[in-house]
Amino acid sequence: MRRRQFVAVLGTLGTWGSLGTLGGAGLAGIPRAVLAQRTPDVIFVPTAFETVTTMLKLAAVTRDDIVYDLGCGDGRFVVTAAKQFGARGVGIDIDPERIREARELAARTGTEDRVRFIEGDLFKTNISEATVVTLYLLTRLNLKLRPKLMRELNPGTRVVSHAFDMGDWQPEKTGNVGSSLIYLWRIPPRG
Repeated sequence: MRRRQFVAVLGTLGTWGSLGTLGGAGLAGIPRAVLAQRTPDVIFVPTAFETVTTMLKLAAVTRDDIVYDLGCGDGRFVVTAAKQFGARGVGIDIDPERIREARELAARTGTEDRVRFIEGDLFKTNISEATVVTLYLLTRLNLKLRPKLMRELNPGTRVVSHAFDMGDWQPEKTGNVGSSLIYLWRIPPRG
């Protein structure tokens, strides 16, 4: 079974916990590496560059910041943070095609020395060095991510999200770009 077909079958199962059988056929013959691969939780929808810049301004990004974009897609957040604000950046995405695009964007914009891209699971990658985190995920994913943000990020780290909130965690600031809402939170002191 080809990977694309296998992923399509997984999509119909709904969760990884349902992999006991595939329509009566066992999982024999499917490589473990294929079974272990996760697919993206959301489809890639690029954020407009005006929104990217407004979000980075809302987070008050400076050259002293390390901007992490979780689910970085084509890399536009970290590349813009480097090019326009002088920050360093790290993009994380599970999709190898998006990582390839992000690295190409960094090369085209001359920001390769200030950014890097990690092909990996944003829920499993260490993000503790971030001073700013950018998100364009769904609310349910933001909520799933919230304990990791609280655990790994230093107090004062800014978290900025396009269009999707964090449930009962009230933002410090909000803004509008066209019809889109953007949200800013700050990791609170531990106590």
